[in-house]
Amino acid sequence: MRTQVAIIGSGPSGLLLGQLLTNAGIENVILDRVSKDYILGRVRAGVLEEGMVSMMERAGAADRMHRDGLEHDGFSLAFDGRDHRIDLFGLTGKRVLVYGQTEVTRDLMDQREASGATTIYSAENVAPHDFDGTNPYVTFEREGVSHRIDCDFIAGCDGYHGISRKSVPEHSLTTFERVYPFGWLGILADVPPVSHELIYANHSRGFALCSMRSASRSRYYIQCGLDEKIEDWSDERFYDELRRRLPAEHAESMVVGPSFEKSIAPLRSFVAEPMRFGRLFLVGDAAHIVPPTGAKGLNLATSDVFYLFEGLQEYFSEKSAAAIDAYSMRALKRVWGAVRFSWSMTTMMHRFPEAGEFDRKIQEAELNYLVSSKPAATALAENYVGMPY
Repeated sequence: MRTQVAIIGSGPSGLLLGQLLTNAGIENVILDRVSKDYILGRVRAGVLEEGMVSMMERAGAADRMHRDGLEHDGFSLAFDGRDHRIDLFGLTGKRVLVYGQTEVTRDLMDQREASGATTIYSAENVAPHDFDGTNPYVTFEREGVSHRIDCDFIAGCDGYHGISRKSVPEHSLTTFERVYPFGWLGILADVPPVSHELIYANHSRGFALCSMRSASRSRYYIQCGLDEKIEDWSDERFYDELRRRLPAEHAESMVVGPSFEKSIAPLRSFVAEPMRFGRLFLVGDAAHIVPPTGAKGLNLATSDVFYLFEGLQEYFSEKSAAAIDAYSMRALKRVWGAVRFSWSMTTMMHRFPEAGEFDRKIQEAELNYLVSSKPAATALAENYVGMPY
């Protein structure tokens, strides 16, 4: 088999890149080691920047998102028992859209199937080869049969644990990492959200986040220790702890119900540089991870896709390599901006085990400054809604 671009990974970044390429008449094949049902069964966040919304529109996969997504003009910072609203639209003229990543993935899968482009699921032992030369290819096995895809370029959209970054020689890669000493315990429940906008809470017992997937489905998180066990957290215990960390008005009005998904996620910041190795490009979580506090993971992968698609389109239509040569530099500039913002939000909102009274006073001063200074609130809002590509 031969194609112009082989894409490893059929998460949102791989599917989005594939659809943009297909719409531009550039042949591509997507490979994934797991099944379609497995991918759609993964629960992920869903706060979308306007840039992400625009890219879904360009892909032709935005109809359901515009119908079912929830536009948010702001969010709340809760501390000292009070809510302090950050007016995103008033400060920046931009909004965010709450729409689950699983739904984004489903929409892109449906669009790809409608376009007739090729996706190969349950592909075992996927591996990129010879990407440091001019004739790269990808091998894989399916149902015991070995296959090879020759291509012009390989896009590694296969996440933090994928084969793409692992295939790069260690001496060619520089990594930067910060592992945080806590995780997020999260639940999904079919109950109405406690507020129509997100609430980020800083409390002496730890961070909490009240989010939603729809007007009838809530996504709640609390900061927890890395040694916590899911089985130790009944729904009743979770809701009791969440209420303790929220302002009284929200704690009293919260509607509770049985959760249908519960998980603990560790938090880390991670960046691999560069993001291009010959004819192999790293995209999204394959190159960088951010803590979810800043709602940047999916949005950052989307900006990677934007830069890479521009480069590939220019290469195939104009025979110019200028934009693909600039891919890593352009992507990493935005990556580090998002890493900084996500780190800032994480350190401001969470309680660190080693922190003393001085650190807590600094947190309080930072939060008070943000809600009392329009320039400070504007800087926060500008980063939250997303810096331009």
